[in-house]
Order: sequence, then structure tokens, then C-alpha cells
Amino acid sequence: MNKWTKLSIEYANQRSYLDDLFQVYPTIPEGIREIDENIWKEVEKEFKKKNNISLVEELLKLDLFPIKDSYIAYLKRDKTSIERNPKTINRISGRLYEMGLNKIFECCSEPKETNRQIGPMFKDWLNKKTLGIQPVSIDEFTSNDKDAILDASDRVMMDFAKEHLNYNHNKGLDFVARFNGKYVIGEAKFLTDFGGHQNAQFNDAISTIETRKVKAIKIAILDGVLYIKGKNKMHKSITKLYRDYNIMSALVLREFLYQL
Repeated sequence: MNKWTKLSIEYANQRSYLDDLFQVYPTIPEGIREIDENIWKEVEKEFKKKNNISLVEELLKLDLFPIKDSYIAYLKRDKTSIERNPKTINRISGRLYEMGLNKIFECCSEPKETNRQIGPMFKDWLNKKTLGIQPVSIDEFTSNDKDAILDASDRVMMDFAKEHLNYNHNKGLDFVARFNGKYVIGEAKFLTDFGGHQNAQFNDAISTIETRKVKAIKIAILDGVLYIKGKNKMHKSITKLYRDYNIMSALVLREFLYQL
């Protein structure tokens, strides 16, 4: 198994992994969502009138519908379907009346999921000089051959890698660096659970590593549940199928870079 993957698994299972990882991904929920006062007045009015269609129409105008139902997205994308499907509207409205206005307001104003806030956190962590050097702009990065970490958008990093490192994958990058004259590129992901969107995130990072003929060391900076020992698919993948890939936690990244 890759040395850095093995080290990351050991870190996650023997040390204060989550406590330390919070320095990289401080997933603090945002405050409650703001609800448009005018829309909410209409919601209250239609709720009291028991006007099912208008009630659903008004609630669909808000960022977050108060109940999870597989048909909500369809209704939101095709407003004409609301009047054509009275049974569906009555079923949803019945649940809304059971909740009451206070609970509806509470659900509509829930904070955004922390998963959606994770993206910029890795770069924020880098900019705190956690790897020993301060990330620099693209102009400074290309002006010399010193050890450096690029501070730029995913797109700028991708464009740099395409122009200078023969990177041919149509996917933005989270990390571009140069240590001891060697370039390093990669993606950073915090995998908070198994399945669905998280599997897609994992596959994204792997696809970057599998890009061929790149004139750089390719890494996947992955953290989260994939380091939990067991029969889960992610753990099996990093210990068997992808055992020779540079897959590692952000918490061992500094050690990896300085040994190049």
C-alpha cells in the first residue's frame, strides 16, 4: 500500500484525527436562512384559508421547501404541474397543515448544509501558512523555481497545469505546488459519509490521479470516512484497487511535500 495512504489510515485510527481535521474543515453551520416577509405573509394567508394550491405555490418560492418529498423538485421546475395534479398537492398540503405555521417557518429557515460550505475551506487552511510557506499568485508562481504553492481559482490552476504540465483532464484543481523542483497537482475532498454525492466526489479525485502523461506528481488529498477500517467500498478501494496511488489526508500533506 502507498506509504501516505497507510500513514493516513493510521492517523485516523490512532490519533485525534477529527479534532485535528477541524483545523482544515471547520464546518460551522451558517445562521438561519432569511425568509422573504412578503412571501411569508402570503403563506400565512393561504394556510389560514386552507387554499392548497396557493399555499404550495408560495412555499415553492422560498429557497427551502419545509418538507422533504420526492415530488417537490418536479413541482418547482414545472409550475403548470401544480394545478394538473390535485391529489399530489392535497397530500403535500395535508402534511403542511399537520406541521403548523411555526414548524413550517422553522423548517424553511434551516441553515444550509455544512457540506455545501466545505469547498473553500481547504484553500483557506493553506493560506494560513499551515504547510510552512504562504501560497502565492500565479504571476509569482511562474516567475521563479522556488518551492511554492499556487493561490488561484480551480480554473486558473487547471489552465496552468494544461499549459505547463501536460494536464489533459477537463477538471479544475484544488492544489498545485512545486517542491524541490517537482510539481504536484491534486484535488482535496472531505468525504463526510458513504454513498451518493460522496461517492461521486471520491471518483472525481481518483479520475484526476488517473490522468496520464502529466508532468507532475498526482495526489488525492482525501479526508473523512474512507479511512474507517472495514468493508466499506471506499476503504477497500484505497487499500486494494488504488493501493499504489498517492491518496492521503491533508494532515500528512506537509510531510509528503517536504520529503520530495
